[in-house]
Amino acid sequence: MKSPSLFPLLFLSLVIAASTCAAAQTYTMTDLGTISGMDYSVGRGINATAQTTGASGKNNSYIAHVFVNTAGTFGDLGTLGGETGVGNGINASGQVAGYSTNASGTYRAFISSGDSLIDIGDLGGGSAVAYAINDAGQVVGSAATADGSNHPFLYSNGQMIDLGTLGSPEGGQWWNSAEGINNSGVVTGYGYTSQGGLSGFIWSNGKMTPLGSLGGNWTEAYAINNKGQVTGISANKAGNNHAYITDASGKLKDLGSIGGKFGTTWGFGINDAGVVVGQGTTAQNGYHAFVYNGKKIQDLNKLVVPKNSEWVLIEGRGVNNAGQIVCTGMRSDGTEHAFLLTPR
Repeated sequence: MKSPSLFPLLFLSLVIAASTCAAAQTYTMTDLGTISGMDYSVGRGINATAQTTGASGKNNSYIAHVFVNTAGTFGDLGTLGGETGVGNGINASGQVAGYSTNASGTYRAFISSGDSLIDIGDLGGGSAVAYAINDAGQVVGSAATADGSNHPFLYSNGQMIDLGTLGSPEGGQWWNSAEGINNSGVVTGYGYTSQGGLSGFIWSNGKMTPLGSLGGNWTEAYAINNKGQVTGISANKAGNNHAYITDASGKLKDLGSIGGKFGTTWGFGINDAGVVVGQGTTAQNGYHAFVYNGKKIQDLNKLVVPKNSEWVLIEGRGVNNAGQIVCTGMRSDGTEHAFLLTPR
């Protein structure tokens, strides 16, 4: 008797495997609410244990306080004495870095210590803002210099270090900024060249190296993971502005759009697996949060289960190595809340 063919069984196995691989990652969506007495919140940073930070404030005012949210409970870190404060990054120890106005209304960079915010200084120009912090407590951002420019800085061991520029002209309002730092102390950011072009960079061991682009004439870099991969936004050859991720050789890969041929995307956060989160324009000219999981870019609103019809996720800011994402969502009345997305 002729034995039955194994082809149908093999074909079925391949179909099942392909279906499993193609299944999109979905997320549960947790509304983090606001600080008591405040009207809104925005999410900016997340750490390994899903502590989040950002700002929570009052509508129609400049009042906003730095927060740390731990397991759904808000901690109000206040400000440096002014009306406005924003937490931009949070490390494994729960330390927050960000910026706040002081009693004089000047923007100053801070690092948190317990429930207090500590002003970490400037580069001689009187103001500074911080955007990221690593697990060693090193902070990066941008600070004004004595000649009126802004330079990227690294704050380490109690000192603020000027990282220099890619050749940015001195004086004037040239904005050069460090935006991300990994646990090896490698920094990424963006700044101007001597010809006035805008370029992303990587800074390591005293050397600043330009990133290149997607084929267009400018690039900005916003985040770096512990493998040295960077994400941000760059112009491509067609003149579109897209989020990217760098590969092992430093080459930029175009992540595309969630809004059709002419949509814009910004990559704001990246984890060690190369998962990127950010914001993109839609075909209807709105703003939606996105995730890129190594294969394709997807609108996060389409991945929330059960589907939430009350809120639209407009921006993804950070993602940890467990794949949890801190986002900001907007309701139809314009109210904004920070959200935590957790993989299902």
